[in-house]
Amino acid sequence: MLVVSNNTIKIIKLIEVRNVGNKRIYLATLVALGLFCAPLQAYTLYKDDQTNLNADVQAVFGMFNSRKNYDGRSGGSTWREGFIKYGVNGDHRFTNSMQIYGTLNWVSSATWGDGDAAGNTIGDERITKIEDVFIGWRSGNIFTALGDDGVDVSFGRQVITIGDGFLINDDGPNLGKGPMDGKLNRGGAYYLAARHAFDKTAVVRLGGQKGLRSDLIWLKSDNRAQANTGLLIGTLEYVVDLGTLGFTYIHGRNVDKKYASDMQLARDGMNVYSIRGVGNLGIHKDLNLSFEYAKQHKDRYTDGQKISGKDNETAWYAEAGWTFSEVPWSPNISYRYSRYSSQWDSLFNGLSRGYGTWFQGEVAANYAGPYNSNTSIQHVAFKVTPLENVTVGALYFDFNTLHKKNNLNLDAQELDLFVDWAVNDHLVISPLIGLYNPKKSEKNGGNQVSSSGTNVYSQLVMAVSF
Repeated sequence: MLVVSNNTIKIIKLIEVRNVGNKRIYLATLVALGLFCAPLQAYTLYKDDQTNLNADVQAVFGMFNSRKNYDGRSGGSTWREGFIKYGVNGDHRFTNSMQIYGTLNWVSSATWGDGDAAGNTIGDERITKIEDVFIGWRSGNIFTALGDDGVDVSFGRQVITIGDGFLINDDGPNLGKGPMDGKLNRGGAYYLAARHAFDKTAVVRLGGQKGLRSDLIWLKSDNRAQANTGLLIGTLEYVVDLGTLGFTYIHGRNVDKKYASDMQLARDGMNVYSIRGVGNLGIHKDLNLSFEYAKQHKDRYTDGQKISGKDNETAWYAEAGWTFSEVPWSPNISYRYSRYSSQWDSLFNGLSRGYGTWFQGEVAANYAGPYNSNTSIQHVAFKVTPLENVTVGALYFDFNTLHKKNNLNLDAQELDLFVDWAVNDHLVISPLIGLYNPKKSEKNGGNQVSSSGTNVYSQLVMAVSF
């Protein structure tokens, strides 16, 4: 059976940060332990009025230290992770405005040293595999009622994201040789999470950038840490200037029982429903409001066997943020409350808007838990931009375990301090320090080894793109 939480998912999501000079810098923010990867600034191999062919190369390296462990090992851990992603992408626009596009990428990843603080890697993982390989077609102006490129169809191995990643972001757990005697090994680089594409996908997207739109999706994971789960997904969104209101339906198709936990076994036949929204409601451009409320209906399993009864689980969050855009350094402050019921399965959630979405707390989300199940979390974030290429931030989390009987007590507070520095168009550097203070240790109901005192966690991540 799976011995690590299926919720410890690390995912890369590209987000536009700001202009540097005359070029846009794109930072790939890594979930959980908030790493900033390099931009996808492609090198042009061929370009004309209709056709583009580009080469992409990214190299990311990180150094990590945790003074305490969370897998029973005494002392702490020091380790390093790295990956290189390389390949090509291209597109061709026909005279009638239709477009075909595709991508082919490989990833080589490795871990050195002690392995991570949760024992998911042991320090000698080395793997090279294909990461992205997909092809797609966009309709251009053929279906005018649906807008420009109102029909977008794609197939293959690619990343799928729904909303802001609260339920589906991508297939990011990158475990190593630690769990299940290495049977879940995906190449290590646990924190950097180089691999995040779903193995098999078929996607139909309907609608343009505004108004009513919808996605119809089938996906299949080949990640044993996710029990090779398959899902059917449908979304319906209404997009206007005031914001977006969206609905999502997810149906679990199958799981691989050899690798599934009881929670993952319940994915076969599971139904998930959610409503979500984001925007400023026309109140002010500096305001950002968002929420999502989701319900899961699924069978119950104990020790690998289905038992009588059904579970009806819920998860939700509400968040409000404000950017003081007219003030020097453009300070941003936000507050979020999130709650996950005791048997909530967070599926394929992950980072989409920066640190803390949806891996909350750099130590908690990656090593100590909770992993977005049986917990409520209060989160306050403060960020400033002293230079146009530098962001400095502080993130505070308060974790409260909902049901402590027969569960680890993971009540804790965490403070993360970080800097994101886009040195130039090709290099990004991000140091981070995390202070994690659990209420309990392994001696009295928690999982932090030796004591419940404050753990000091640190990392330095460097990313280069060509």
